[in-house]
Amino acid sequence: MATRTFPFSTLINKQTSVFPALADADVILERRDAENLVLMRSERFEAMVKGLGLAARSLAIIAKANRSLAEEVFAEELPWLTWLPAEARPECVRELLDNLLAGAETGLLLPFSRALKEWQSTAEIYSDPELARRLQGPFDTEDSAVVHRPGDADA
Repeated sequence: MATRTFPFSTLINKQTSVFPALADADVILERRDAENLVLMRSERFEAMVKGLGLAARSLAIIAKANRSLAEEVFAEELPWLTWLPAEARPECVRELLDNLLAGAETGLLLPFSRALKEWQSTAEIYSDPELARRLQGPFDTEDSAVVHRPGDADA
């Protein structure tokens, strides 16, 4: 699907430039101080939601019949899994698959998206053995200082 990008101010100042673009594209409104927004026709949004739901439910059927096959298929789409330690890969795939299936059932896909970002970030850390070693500790706390929460009475 095609997308067109406009500054958010264009929607405010020149709506006639933005709305016609929705005929054949989704519109991304770029905002300087906040997360970008997406405008799309409801027909395309509903088709996307139905397609995602169908795909996730189909994967759920496969997962119920053959969980290891579902995990294998899922893992094939995530090539960065190779950077995770072998013992962490099944846990990652299980967690992502469970979050995707729950999201398809409830319509809440942000937990899946967060878990995907977290696992990918973890894999990227493991791709650098020195960084992974340093982040596993032990940590030198000799020069550390206590930081109080803002507004704490003890601060």
